[in-house]
Formats: sequence, C-alpha cells, structure tokens
Amino acid sequence: MAVATILMVDDEYEIIKLMEIYFKNENYKLLKASNGLEALEQLERNVVDLIVLDVMMPKMDGIEACMRIREKNHIPIIMLSAKSQDIDKISGLSVGADDYVTKPFSPLELVARIKAQLRRVNHFQTARKNNEDEIRIDQLVINRASHVVTIDDEVVKLTPREFAILLLLAQHAGKVLSMDQIYEHVWQDPFMESKNTVMVHIRKLREKLEADPQKPRYIQTVWGIGYKLKGDMQVSEDD
Repeated sequence: MAVATILMVDDEYEIIKLMEIYFKNENYKLLKASNGLEALEQLERNVVDLIVLDVMMPKMDGIEACMRIREKNHIPIIMLSAKSQDIDKISGLSVGADDYVTKPFSPLELVARIKAQLRRVNHFQTARKNNEDEIRIDQLVINRASHVVTIDDEVVKLTPREFAILLLLAQHAGKVLSMDQIYEHVWQDPFMESKNTVMVHIRKLREKLEADPQKPRYIQTVWGIGYKLKGDMQVSEDD
C-alpha cells in the first residue's frame, strides 16, 4: 500500500505533536486540524486514508463532523474522547465511526488501531478490484486480468486461444455468436471457411469445462448459427 495519509483532528496540540512522532516512525503523512470545520476543509483539499477525530472540540465537535464526513465518503474514522461511558461510545459509532479510543490512550494502541483499519480497507479494495475483473456464470468464474478460469473453485487450465473464445462468449452471455464472428475476433483474421478450427477449440473447451461434454451446461450449440454461453451472468462492471 502507498504511504497512508492520516488526518488527526484534535484541539489539544500536545496530543497531535506526540502522535506526529509515532506517525513519522510508521511513514504516515500527517494532516492536522483543531476542530470539525478545519477537518472538512482539509478533506476538500487533500486525499485522506484515515481520520482520527476527537469528540470534544470547539466550533464543530467530532460527532457533527463525523456525520458531515459520512455524507460524502467512507474514510475510516477512529473517534477519540475523554469520556468513557458506553453512551458516548455508542454515539460515536452510531454516526459512522469505525472504532473508538478513550483518552488517555497509549500512542502504540492508537497506531495499532490505525493499522487494523488500513488493512481492512486495503483488503476490501483488493477484493473489490478482483471482483471487477471477474465474470461469473453459475459456478464458472473467468478473471479477465489474471486469465484464470475456475469451476467450483477448481482451476481449469486453458490455452490462450481457448481463454479468448471463452471470454468472448462470456462477454456476450446469452447471445449467439457465429463461427466467423468467433474466428475473426480471436484469430484476428478474415473468416476463410475455418469452421473446423473453431469447432475443434469449442470441443476442447467443453472437455475442460463440462462435466458431460455431450450434454454441455455452459457452451451451447445453436444449430446453423453458432455458439452461446448459457447461464446467469454476474459482473461487477458494465462490459
């Protein structure tokens, strides 16, 4: 992950100064604000990875600031408060905070909480990116970025041509593609009576993908026209 930018919002200058030392050791970039209004201004000007937000501050307190921040984004927020009653924790978490640390706190504990939140976000973003690269049709999963194909979580080894044919059919799931459309797209050559070439590759694909190639579940033949991939397609972005 790139260097994380932490926005620390607290009207106690000594606390920010102390945490600046720990953040520097972790190679975090620190942005500072002394109240909720300054925090909102910082967010308008900078890309922030995580916010440490005190509850009790002048001009705009942490609760209101958290509510305002959550109107626009989902940056992880760790609330700070000198109060330890459960009702204060509930108030902070109910307006959108991700974690809660009570003052006085150990700087090492706060750093550990920050690391945990950044790991969670990084994991989510990685999973989301992987999902965006995937096309799912029933138990068949095609990853466009890695060129990995799985069925029931088992990897299916395909040649580059086989993968290209399968991906083409998946991107047009439910639509019949003629042999010449498949050939010209995959081989990047004009279709010159190359039916056998396409048929051989389809047969090999079925042997690898289908439990019973004679009764294909995924790659369907539409006689006299071509082939289509059958199933309920799920993608995470428009194709």
